[in-house]
Amino acid sequence: MSRAIRIHQNGGAEALSWDEVDPGQPAAGEVLLRQTAVGLNFIDIYQRDGLYPAGDLPAVLGMEAAGVVEALGEGVQTLEVGDRVAYPMCQGAYAEQRVIAADKLVRLPETVSERQAAAFMLKGLTAHYLLFRSYPVKAGDAILVYAAAGGVGVLLSQWARHLGAHVIGCVGSEQKAEVARANGCDDIILYNQESIPERVRAITGGAGVAVAYDSIGRATFMDSLDALRPFGVLVSYGNASGPVEPFSPSILAPKGSLYVTRPTLATHIATRELLEDGTRRLFAAVTDGLLHIQINQTYPLSDTAQAHRDLESRRTTGSTVLLP
Repeated sequence: MSRAIRIHQNGGAEALSWDEVDPGQPAAGEVLLRQTAVGLNFIDIYQRDGLYPAGDLPAVLGMEAAGVVEALGEGVQTLEVGDRVAYPMCQGAYAEQRVIAADKLVRLPETVSERQAAAFMLKGLTAHYLLFRSYPVKAGDAILVYAAAGGVGVLLSQWARHLGAHVIGCVGSEQKAEVARANGCDDIILYNQESIPERVRAITGGAGVAVAYDSIGRATFMDSLDALRPFGVLVSYGNASGPVEPFSPSILAPKGSLYVTRPTLATHIATRELLEDGTRRLFAAVTDGLLHIQINQTYPLSDTAQAHRDLESRRTTGSTVLLP
């Protein structure tokens, strides 16, 4: 038997249970994976508290991890026992071992460690689709990045800076402002103390930003709209403050014929072609030094409840890795 973090009912961090589980044996097209590093993401909290569905209970949470292939199911020809692999957006990652479909896994290059992969697969692929698909960032674009000291925000800011964007980072404290500046942000807005639209207009000479990457949700949605230039794009990709309330599309016209999109990583890796395209570009960016993976917190997998508390209370920066 191995162990996994499960929920038996939705709730706070106390709902997380360190249980004995049987991972089972791989069926056709599957592998048995011994996990060596597990990523921590806000989507895990959304599933724990019930904002996002977690499936039938009890349920193992967690959406990304890396590890080593231990056994192959019938017909698996793309992987071998001993391969180092990783995956994003496959619920069930909070486990010492798991069975998973082989086509959800990607081999890790020698230049990427398993801990790094667990720290950046979901966050890095999110940064990839935000920058290259939701709104293709161009040199000279002014962009607004929320939670710029967080796991996605750090990678998004680093990558956007490399693309030649003027990166304005929103953070909640001076300590996080230092992290954001060190990772590509040209200007900082302390969104608990300053008016986001007013500061954006001051920074951009009244023009506004080309795109706002908003992971906060309800609390910042209108500020994000008011910070955009004409024809600007609001990419609402998270709900840290709760889901955005219903709004009339008619408000977008007088604000500058704006665009709003609500993407999800699941769509952007829904096919093998999309997954490989994103991971190829992501691994190259890490290998070439464009992205610096910062694992600022590690916890034993058994202590995932404390990791959730720290993430929810904004006590973390960069990426967090759970160690089975």
